[in-house]
Amino acid sequence: MEVFMPSAAKPRTAARRAPALDFTSGWDYSRAPESVRPDIRKEYGLFINGRWQSAKSGKTFATINPATEETIAQVADGGAEDVDEAVQAARRAYDLVWSKMSGADRGKYLYRIARILQEKARELAVLETMNGGKPIKESRDMDLPLASSHFFYYAGWADKLAYAFPGRDPQPLGVAGQIIPWNFPLLMAAWKIAPALACGNTVVLKPAETTPLTALHLAQIFQEAGLPDGVVNIVPGGRETGAALVQHPGVDKLAFTGSTAVGKWIAKTVAPTGKRLTLELGGKAANILFADAPIDQAVEGIVTGIYFNQGHVCCAGSRLLVEESIADTVMRKLRDRIRTLRVGDPLDKNTDIGAINSRHQLGKIKELVAAGVAEGADLYQSDCALPKRGFFYPPSFFTGVTASHRIAREEIFGPVLSVMTFRTPDEAVERANNTCYGLSAGVWTDKGSRIFEISSKLKAGVIWANTYNKFDPVSPFGGYKESGFGREGGMHGLYPYVAV
Repeated sequence: MEVFMPSAAKPRTAARRAPALDFTSGWDYSRAPESVRPDIRKEYGLFINGRWQSAKSGKTFATINPATEETIAQVADGGAEDVDEAVQAARRAYDLVWSKMSGADRGKYLYRIARILQEKARELAVLETMNGGKPIKESRDMDLPLASSHFFYYAGWADKLAYAFPGRDPQPLGVAGQIIPWNFPLLMAAWKIAPALACGNTVVLKPAETTPLTALHLAQIFQEAGLPDGVVNIVPGGRETGAALVQHPGVDKLAFTGSTAVGKWIAKTVAPTGKRLTLELGGKAANILFADAPIDQAVEGIVTGIYFNQGHVCCAGSRLLVEESIADTVMRKLRDRIRTLRVGDPLDKNTDIGAINSRHQLGKIKELVAAGVAEGADLYQSDCALPKRGFFYPPSFFTGVTASHRIAREEIFGPVLSVMTFRTPDEAVERANNTCYGLSAGVWTDKGSRIFEISSKLKAGVIWANTYNKFDPVSPFGGYKESGFGREGGMHGLYPYVAV
């Protein structure tokens, strides 16, 4: 660690100088494994019409712990017949119960779900980490509190829809089909289910194939809360399951979070049907760092935005645009900071970077990093030791990156940062917008006027100023261009689930 002192405040003698501290070698935190263990079944079925059942095909798939490569449980693999049964159950629940229930009564169920989520937060956080690979402190401190907060928030809207749409008569749409990704399994389920139920719709949810467990445990919470049968149905499975849900004629509204390629296929498939659709797709967010910014705070925000979540967030700040005059200082501080990041057991509360979600995703990260090196960018990687088992990747960043490099254009979804420089604010904006995506961005500067000026020019749905990756259920989230359309969260999150 370097100690920076004003020129007039020099030590009198060398003997009084504090010894330099090396935080990167010679010591480490003692292991702090999470002591809570969730009640995990050996087998999980489909949750349809309030009951657990096997897939009609009898097929199952293994869901694994990416940190150990060990099987956690066998999960029923839903097919087209199972999706059809789930949609029919959701339709009956909508027609007979949920759409006829008062908003106040619907809100009571959502409040109950939120409270149970709070009570079970610790074990659900552990399950999220075991199935997804993210560090326990992220699951514990971010995912679970936000998941319960979304149910609380939309519970409050359930009997106030007339205030959200003044002068209009908002009505539910019917059955909502929802498909969520692997990076925030429980939080994404809450983002989608809570507003749909608050507006009077029923739901068929398909969780990601690699991370179905917390969604299935959420189904247990629905049972415990007494949610009427069929109001929420959960059908895990792979691409065929998702395709069956997208193409089912009984679905009135679709919400998808995932890759841009799949989102384009869904949009093309749904276009002739008249179904409502919202898409939250890929991103290649830019963090713009000006010379007048608080550099240490900015470096920590950059680390938070790309490394602490392994780059698994679609809005991860995977591009860093640094004003040229401070580039050397920022690179030195960033290099020093990532050397201190701890990679390892996600259930260890000291771990900063956990496991990559799957072998396939790890392979994609390695392929894109190799492409960056082949195209001439300079790679720096932490020399941290990686566990011998599991899917892990060290924190890394590239310098000498140009807009034509694949690492600057494609989502990596891993702890890899691409660094570019700029000289003027206009150049920074042009480089930030030079992408097919438009999900999020960050601006780091000491000038409030510059924050507003730059933000107004950035083509991104969410822009953070002097911070990054901060979420709140009151705030809408969504993108532009190939990052999708529609918003989730806030009052805006009600719009896709009502007809007005």
